[in-house]
This record gives sequence, C-alpha cells and structure tokens, in this order.
Amino acid sequence: MGMHEKIAVVTGVSHTHGIGAAACRKLAADGCAIFFTYWKAEPEWADSFRKEMLEHGVRCSSIEIDLSDSHAPIKLLDEVEQRLGLPTILVNNAAYSTRDGYQVLDAQTLDNHYAVNMRATFLLCVEFARRFEKAQGSAGRIINMTSGQAQGPMLEELAYGATKAAISGFTLTLSAEIAPLGITVNAVNPGPTDTGWMTEDLKQELSSQFMMGRMGMPDDAARLIEFLASDKAEWITGQVISSEGGFLRR
Repeated sequence: MGMHEKIAVVTGVSHTHGIGAAACRKLAADGCAIFFTYWKAEPEWADSFRKEMLEHGVRCSSIEIDLSDSHAPIKLLDEVEQRLGLPTILVNNAAYSTRDGYQVLDAQTLDNHYAVNMRATFLLCVEFARRFEKAQGSAGRIINMTSGQAQGPMLEELAYGATKAAISGFTLTLSAEIAPLGITVNAVNPGPTDTGWMTEDLKQELSSQFMMGRMGMPDDAARLIEFLASDKAEWITGQVISSEGGFLRR
C-alpha cells in the first residue's frame, strides 16, 4: 500500500483478537509506524503486542489511557508527536458498550457512552486535523468505527446505538470541513465480528444471517481500514462503508 514512514494512531487495542489489533498488523505490514492505545489490558499483552509490531521493522509505541477523560485526546497526540512524530493516520477504534434498554437507561449510562464513543472520537479528530495543518504536502486519513445504525435496530443498546450513530453524522460534516487540508474522513461498519466475545450459541445464530456463509472476522474490517488509510483511497471521503458479508438483519 506504500505507507512507509507514515505514522498511524489506533485506539482501543486491548486484546489480540480485536479489530484494532488486526488493523495495526495490516498497517505495520505496509510499513506504517504504529502508536496504539489500550485500557485495562494485561500489561504483558501490551508489551508482547508492541514487540510483534517491531518485528515488522517499523517503529511502535503505546500508552494506556482512559479516553473518557476529557483531556485524553490532547495528551494522547502529544505523546505520539514526542515519541514518533506527527501522525498522518488516525483510526478511532475504541468504544464503550453496555446493555441497557428503555427500562434501565439512565443519565450515567448515557454519559459513559458519550465520553468515549462521541467526545473522545470527535476531539481526537479535530485535534488531529489542527496539528495536521502544520504538515506540508502530506495526505491525512481519519477512519472512525460505527456499527451499522442506519441499517437496523440494536435492541437493548440504546446508548451505544445512539452514540455510534452520531459518529456517522460527524464523519460526513468533518470530511467537508477538512478536505482542503488533504485529509479524508470515513467510517467503517464491520457488522457482527467474532473478536472473542460471542458465545457459541450466538455465533451459530448469527452465522445463518450472513449471505457469505460465515461470521465476520477482525481481518475483514482491517483490510478495509488498510485500504482507506492508503493513497489508493484518496478520492473517498465522507462515507460510511459496510464490511459485513451481506449480513441480513431480522
């Protein structure tokens, strides 16, 4: 993909089977330096994953950071610049999710989802763009993660669904504002993905709803992220792109 010397920031990389980890592997294999964030992951795992990235021959650093802190976006990008340099790729993969539904939804649940899914994502995007203005002749990429809220309901996930849906609207408007800076902004909807959290019963139930005949895997979304981060995607911006194997919502 010709991404040598580019610096990618990927948030929410807290275990080896997640979409964030898969995206890091793809980008590192293409020559990107990697800065990943994690939260409440096993310290040994973070060290091991950092070593895995270094084996690709790229620079890598990481930080454990609570993105619900309103100061986290600036702190994170400060760390990236100090350790690796000015980032040119931002993948907002971190997310907060709990079950709720109309009978239990309350203010604290909404605030918890808002802090990570919306505020952290939005502030990282704009701070990335402000700093990017200093880079001359570069191409920037912002890739946000959503969950297909426009394609069907997510029962008992009112707060999660609402905050993820807001990302789609933000992506479109931000893409228009910062296009003159040479930054594209897109969102990826990976659909139901087997990242280790599903029970076998749930996987069997969902598998029958995929027209491609199998569950979505982290690499499926990571390949799309890899493409959107590359120069080949320079004419694509303001889009929410689904990578979900013809998933049929019922």
